[in-house]
Parts: sequence; structure tokens; C-alpha cells
Amino acid sequence: MNEVSLFRAADMTFEPYGGPPGVARIARLVGTETSTSMGAGVATFDACSIEWTILYDELIVVLEGAFRLVIGGRTYDMGPGDVIWLPKNTPLRYEGDGAKVFYALYPVNWNAG
Repeated sequence: MNEVSLFRAADMTFEPYGGPPGVARIARLVGTETSTSMGAGVATFDACSIEWTILYDELIVVLEGAFRLVIGGRTYDMGPGDVIWLPKNTPLRYEGDGAKVFYALYPVNWNAG
């Protein structure tokens, strides 16, 4: 079993993720070096639209701002406290305006092999 890991907000390192247009940044917190089952992190989205088909189950919790997911022509508008679960193989667009989200995904090694 791995040890407990504490991730302090002040210590999170955000790296560019997608864009332009707009800005998206991601702080990957739990990966294969920490867990054998799930991954997690925090991401920010501002004036961006990032197309992706998720290759894992994903749970997203909106922490700040306005966050949107566009899935099959339907837009899910979310704000702080809203939670959405997405099944593997869902094609979507991540969008946001000053949005910060927490995400968890399974499996952690979705891009292996």
C-alpha cells in the first residue's frame, strides 16, 4: 500500500494543456507513481474549447468559475459545487471561463500499452 499524499494548493504546478485559443492548465496530482487504480488532479479552463474523447471513466467537480462540457450537441453548464460523471469513450469538448475543476479518473494507466 502507498503512503498518504497531501497536495497543498500553493505547491501545485500547473502545466499548459490545450489551446490556443484560450488557456487551459493542468496539475496532475495522482498518477501511476502514486496509485495503481485511479488518477486525479486539478485543471483550469479560460476562454478555451478542447476536443477530446476520454479513454477512462472521469468524475469532475467544479471548484470555481463557469465550466462547460459539450457532448453530442448538448451543453452541460456547471458552476461551483456541480459534479458530473462521464463514462469511458465519451467524445466531448471541455470549455470554461475562469473555471477550476477537480477531476478523478479510472484507470490511472489509461494510456499504457
